Amino acid sequence: MNFSELFKHSNQLCRLSPDGKCLATCVQYRLVVRDVNTLQILHLFTCLDQIQQVEWSSDSLFILCAMFKRGLVQVWSLEQPDWHCKIDEGSAGLIASRWSPDGRHILNMTEFHLRITVWSLCTKSVSYIKYPKACQQGIDFSKDGRYMALAERRDCKDYISIFVCSDWQLLRHFDTETQDLSGIEWSPSGCVLAVWDDCLEYKVLLYSLDGRQLSAFSAYEWSLGVKSVTWSPSSQFLAIGSYDQKVRILNHITWRKITDFDHLTTINNPKTVVYKEVEKRPTVGVQDLTFPLSEGISNSLFSTQSKYEVCQCPFSVRVVKPDKDRANPKLGIGMLAFSSDSRYLATKNDNMPYTIWIWDIQKMKLFVVMEHVATVRTFQWDPCHARLAICTGNSKVYIWSPAGCVSVQVPVEGNFPVLSLFWHSNGNSLVLLSKEHFCLCYLEIAEES
Repeated sequence: MNFSELFKHSNQLCRLSPDGKCLATCVQYRLVVRDVNTLQILHLFTCLDQIQQVEWSSDSLFILCAMFKRGLVQVWSLEQPDWHCKIDEGSAGLIASRWSPDGRHILNMTEFHLRITVWSLCTKSVSYIKYPKACQQGIDFSKDGRYMALAERRDCKDYISIFVCSDWQLLRHFDTETQDLSGIEWSPSGCVLAVWDDCLEYKVLLYSLDGRQLSAFSAYEWSLGVKSVTWSPSSQFLAIGSYDQKVRILNHITWRKITDFDHLTTINNPKTVVYKEVEKRPTVGVQDLTFPLSEGISNSLFSTQSKYEVCQCPFSVRVVKPDKDRANPKLGIGMLAFSSDSRYLATKNDNMPYTIWIWDIQKMKLFVVMEHVATVRTFQWDPCHARLAICTGNSKVYIWSPAGCVSVQVPVEGNFPVLSLFWHSNGNSLVLLSKEHFCLCYLEIAEES
């Protein structure tokens, strides 16, 4: 692995262009566009206020910058840097903004979810969509960019509207059998829409493009229900993470449960590989030296090193008891993601926050358990290979592949806690972000031979 130098950013606003050629970062009210390969600055744009959201258009030609405090969106062009666009929502306010799949329309969500405003960059026309529902994931585009599904709330009932993105005409409108709809997500094939209820009621519904209900799934009643949902890239499986610390896998033929993955406190199967991160502190500390060192050198030379050790079963997983008197308890499957080839599923159980679970989908069983010293903040699969990147809020990045796993210290000056990360679309590099800085981590291509 090789690492770049550190660069500044604000509010975790760092985005790779869809074509993988440019990297956009925000520093207060400035938008900086860099070349991914050289990290040289290509464009520098100045916005009217501090940027709170940034997003690339699908063709990587435009960048959207949203300033919620002012109710403003500014759009910049990479082909014509002198051209720019300003959208003012006025008294309606602004809480979210995003591109349509064609990269020529912008959808703005007004305050209190009163409406969605669709702005056209080509014709300067404006359209309005009423009754959008305030929920976690109330809008989703099909992968081919042809359709948009929108969750709506009117007359105390939940509805789904499906729009054609080319002309924003309403294709289907139907009600859902949910008490309080929480999220919607298209399958990667674009043929099925998954709809799930609020955590107070366990219900997952599946609809076809024409609004027919294909299936309804409920695992249990009278307890906290669905916490996370994700499709496999092949559209063959729907994984449902629940508050009862289980993941249930539905198949795409009958939409019935194939199996469930239980996150047990003790790993007994000797065929499950258990990795445990072990820290190794330097034998000579900075205080033992007779000469002073700069902060950067002392951090890189004398930081705590770590490595993974393979543990024998039975293995007891560290558990944090959730506070049952507080809302949204840290309990159940809060994160889950399939690998790009749909072979593996990675999960995190929120009351076992130090551990990543990797399940083999071909064999439908637990494959690997990885326990860390610190709480896992996030993880993400390589978009091209079966390779998982993990960060825990310290100055290390962790990589797992079927061949093994490794803990790597980020060799930069000063303190650099990795709070989040994401892959380049070619899978050859990672962007690592701390609170105020970011760097690129370059991986050897031959590693996946």
